[in-house]
Amino acid sequence: MLQQSLLSDWKFLDPQSRRWLSAQVPGCAHTDLLSHGLIPDPYWGRNEVALQHLEELDFIYRRTFEIDPAVLAEDRVDLVFEGIDTVAIIRFNGKELARVDNMFIGYRFDVTRLLKAEGENVLEIKFRSPMKEIRDRLTGEELIEWNDAVGGSSHLRKEACAFGWDWGPRFVSSGLWKPVYLEGWSGNRFRSVGVSQEHSRGRVKLGFTPRMERTAAGKLEGTITLDGKVVAEFQGAEVVIANPALWWPNGHGEQPLYTIELRWLDKSGRVLDTWNRKIGLRTIVLDRHPDEFGESFQFVVNGRTIFAKGANWIPADSFVARVTREEYDNLLSSAVDAHMNMIRVWGGGIYEMEDFYDLCDEKGLLVWQDFMFACALYPGDRKFLASVKTEAEYQVQRLAHRACLALWCGNNEIEQMPDKIVSTKARKKAYESVFYGILPEAVAQFDGATTYWPCSPHNPDGYEAGHNNERGGDCHFWDVWHMRKPVSMYEEKNFRFCSEFGMQSYSSLEVAKTYCNEDDLNVFGPVMENHQKNGAGNLIIMDYVSRLYRFPRDFRSLSYLSQLNQAYCMKVGIEHFRRSMPRTMGALYWQLNDCWPVASWSSLEYKGRWKALQYEACRFFAPALLSLKVLGEESIGKNNSFLSTVRGVEIHTVYDGQTPRQKATLAWSIETLAGKVLRSGSRKVVLAYGQSVLQETVDARKELAKYGASEIYLKAELVTEDGAEARRTAFFTAQRYLNLKRAPIRSKVKALSKTQYAISLASRTFHHAVQVNFPALEFRADDNFIDLYAGEERTITVTLSEPSNLAAVKDQLEVFSLVDSFE
Repeated sequence: MLQQSLLSDWKFLDPQSRRWLSAQVPGCAHTDLLSHGLIPDPYWGRNEVALQHLEELDFIYRRTFEIDPAVLAEDRVDLVFEGIDTVAIIRFNGKELARVDNMFIGYRFDVTRLLKAEGENVLEIKFRSPMKEIRDRLTGEELIEWNDAVGGSSHLRKEACAFGWDWGPRFVSSGLWKPVYLEGWSGNRFRSVGVSQEHSRGRVKLGFTPRMERTAAGKLEGTITLDGKVVAEFQGAEVVIANPALWWPNGHGEQPLYTIELRWLDKSGRVLDTWNRKIGLRTIVLDRHPDEFGESFQFVVNGRTIFAKGANWIPADSFVARVTREEYDNLLSSAVDAHMNMIRVWGGGIYEMEDFYDLCDEKGLLVWQDFMFACALYPGDRKFLASVKTEAEYQVQRLAHRACLALWCGNNEIEQMPDKIVSTKARKKAYESVFYGILPEAVAQFDGATTYWPCSPHNPDGYEAGHNNERGGDCHFWDVWHMRKPVSMYEEKNFRFCSEFGMQSYSSLEVAKTYCNEDDLNVFGPVMENHQKNGAGNLIIMDYVSRLYRFPRDFRSLSYLSQLNQAYCMKVGIEHFRRSMPRTMGALYWQLNDCWPVASWSSLEYKGRWKALQYEACRFFAPALLSLKVLGEESIGKNNSFLSTVRGVEIHTVYDGQTPRQKATLAWSIETLAGKVLRSGSRKVVLAYGQSVLQETVDARKELAKYGASEIYLKAELVTEDGAEARRTAFFTAQRYLNLKRAPIRSKVKALSKTQYAISLASRTFHHAVQVNFPALEFRADDNFIDLYAGEERTITVTLSEPSNLAAVKDQLEVFSLVDSFE
């Protein structure tokens, strides 16, 4: 088999100027127009609004090429599109090959007889405006679409969030978003291969199911290597691997990947085609068994029950074709560094690129894979269902071999509107045809090893019984945020698995400046409001910030406080869920990343800058968790009267590290903000895998009565025998009531290399949430937004993306703490 790339030398017809211009493939119309200066930066200011007319335009893409004689010498030549977005007519040398309308399907066409052996071949793709196509498909019955402000998007199998979401802009584009090439082959070829694993003690039997293009007789042989060394050579469809190196999720072991090369031979022994993939040897089971709380929902990998720690993933750019492997690596490495072991690929985006899944395989990130359906009802006509069937079968075959693949999920949140699903017989039939018929049948046929789950969230008692059943299934909990409930409500819930929950924050000042001028840094102004896609989002952020902090002095302070609030909210929720194990066995917060610069629920800003939440995730997802729960609560009564029942702190540990047990030392102290130790304690503890333990309850009523809640805090530290250290601070009042002093923070900078610098910090008084920042430098700190205790010295190591020098780093260094955020 031979391939000839068709990625270069494309042109597109600009429908406004009627000029043929160079085009980038993979890409889309918006990015091509941008590259020629025909549109402004879509992310700047309110340009999104000014560019909405582009969704009404048709585009033509064309290229010419001469066929490689070696490719032409094969018996058959196919034209292959790995992805077309979305509605298009494909013409080859003047002949119409097909009309396509599904972004999530790869297309293959036999062009053997159409090819010109000499001279130019002409390939033309005529894209129709998605909006024109949608209007032609409207039937008069409105389908529910939560996030499409214009309506009709569920009629097209296209990236749903391209039509706008409550964190993303509306850019409805067209283009060739994945590779295009010619493929010449003779005799036969692999369409796909099914891979099965049977694990027994000390061995794994691999089974291969080749799905061939033709039914002609042939035979299968293969080679398996690990780290470049041949592990097995075999003939036939089975092979046994002795003493296998097992693949584990991040934090539980290594991620060895075996390279499989399968060869299909004809009767004479000639190799007709090869199939190369990397796989991990592992078992993954979604364990749902009856227990004292109802029904479990927990992932078991290689026999080990795993608490799923992670976040939800959205497309990393509104223009998905321009995301690079380096950008994927940066974002997913950030997840790994925060001890995450699972990423949920959310159903309103795309089935991700190969680079994404390669990196998840390599890094040990389990993937909860949604099918691409979200927050909408969908048509049930025969043509639409046939397209969905083709899509499901294509994507399951494409991804089934992946080591990281843990779950197939039918959709996002549609079962949160059961009344709408069952409102007519046609709607109910359409829903169940897809999510209880087509999708699970595709998984069963092409991936017998991976569980299918109908919806997230899903109630195992049936979707008509309502969502968020605390006795079983998974839940999305949004009362904190959308309903503005107190953050303490997380601690009232006992979900079996919480797959969505979140709190918004603002962009950092540095990222905000990438989409607006300083004059526009007002969250109620038109530009920043356009970069806040949740209707009441600004009011909700301000509401939650005001509950904890004083009024900010400027936007930089507001951004900082919003990020502290977001980190705090997720800490409360996730530490509660982890303390609740084994009742709760998963927490995936919303959301890991952004698709453009925006106020959102992400812990990583657009292009990967860490918010306070990402640093906090390193703490609350740590294998050895130290968790402090304040006993009692504060409230505001009539006439703004202040009430408090706060009386002490519970000190918990939770452990899910790689070793079965860890010895550790736990120490705590109640101190004044000036650093005076009022009372302390310490003892040896043993941390056991899968155990959440209340280690101590500290009654602080005497200290509170003598010094007052605004003058003291509880500090705790857990140090394990392998050197891991956890530090936590518990306050007895909201941070806005703390009597913080404005003492300076002294800083020293030491160069460790041209890209790595040690920042030492010290102060004579307590500082909360100390941030080290370099406005003009891209960097990652090993810790940040830390509590700096009176009289101690803390060192933060920062790594720059580009080499610098000591003088420049000193000049750029900013040190900011809570007391700096208000007048």
